[in-house]
Amino acid sequence: MRPISLDKVEGFRFNSIYCGNCQEVLPRKCPDDYIDLIYVDPPFFSNKKYEVIWGDGYELRCFEDRWKGGINNYIAWMEPKIRECHRVLKKTGSMYLHCDWHANAHLRILMDGIFGPENFQNEIVWHYRSGGGTSKRFSRKHDTIYLYSKSEECRFYPDDIREPYAPSTIARLKYKGAREKNVDKVLRRGGRVPDDVWAIEHVQGNSEEACGYPTQKPEALLERIIKASSKPADAVLDPMCGCGTALIVAHRLGRQWVGIDVSPTAVNVMKRRMQRLGVFSTKKEEIEHISGLPRSMEEVNAMEPFEFQNWVCRKAWARPSRMRVGDKGIDGWRTNGTPLQVKQSENVGRNVVDNFETAMRRAGKKKGIIVAFSFSKGAHEEAARAELDEGLEIELKTVKKLMDEA
Repeated sequence: MRPISLDKVEGFRFNSIYCGNCQEVLPRKCPDDYIDLIYVDPPFFSNKKYEVIWGDGYELRCFEDRWKGGINNYIAWMEPKIRECHRVLKKTGSMYLHCDWHANAHLRILMDGIFGPENFQNEIVWHYRSGGGTSKRFSRKHDTIYLYSKSEECRFYPDDIREPYAPSTIARLKYKGAREKNVDKVLRRGGRVPDDVWAIEHVQGNSEEACGYPTQKPEALLERIIKASSKPADAVLDPMCGCGTALIVAHRLGRQWVGIDVSPTAVNVMKRRMQRLGVFSTKKEEIEHISGLPRSMEEVNAMEPFEFQNWVCRKAWARPSRMRVGDKGIDGWRTNGTPLQVKQSENVGRNVVDNFETAMRRAGKKKGIIVAFSFSKGAHEEAARAELDEGLEIELKTVKKLMDEA
């Protein structure tokens, strides 16, 4: 792989979020040997579909962890992304890859092939308690986190992650202290270095840090990782950052950070989480530190359907409907109670307007909005008829008009 130097990239800005595919963003933005710590929490090859309304209710996050073609396609999808991570990592740096039983064996082989088996450091078992069980096998209650270094120069800071000694251990050490001179030194360390099995609680739905993301990881987990393998002012990268927990913790610990995620919805959620910490507090900071969000008509049209719906709801000051199946023709609700329907289509016709009228009557609403890229003559005629004959006021708003109003 040809090295990428600073004069060959557009400019990599720390404390920023990039919306895009990391295997495309990193070659443009990041030179070789530039990052101190990488944490990657990719889709888990679980073949599940996740749907969730974010905690604030304004955006639907729906994604599929499904891989047509099986595990070989999944690994082929992961490989270029991990190679980019290896390229940008410093020789003194570390990478943590978070996975579970669905693909951890395959990912271990992939990591060995890219980083070299000699740079494998740990297989960390994150054990957690959560609901659900089975009578068919032992309950699966752990994830795997692989720790690899770039080289033998890898930095590790055990004193920053020590766990307090148990009272019984302290009493035993003090008893021994009368006969052994090094016991005081051991006590001054303040605790033991964790082993490779970590018992850290899962994020509960009612916890303060929960933001509604279906695979959100606890801040305590990321805090241990970041403290163990970086120091203040070091650069932390999360190339598939989801709801941004790694970025939140890195910021609180005084690290520089960069997040990348392909989902515009996820980027907007991260933006709001950061704003609560005082980051991106001005429009200028937001423009300078958040890039890649869809801005042109072509980019908006290319969005995934649920991303497009979120984008429209956000622009229209609406909350998405919580009913994803059988939503009865209403995709969102404005703060004043006006129903909203979203169509990622051109030349939306009369039948769409007619169906929306039925949804409005069912909801007992006299005003409503349909957003699409364009509308047919028949759609406009039906909207006019509904207002004249039934008093139903239906606004047919184009995506361009929605963009111009923002």
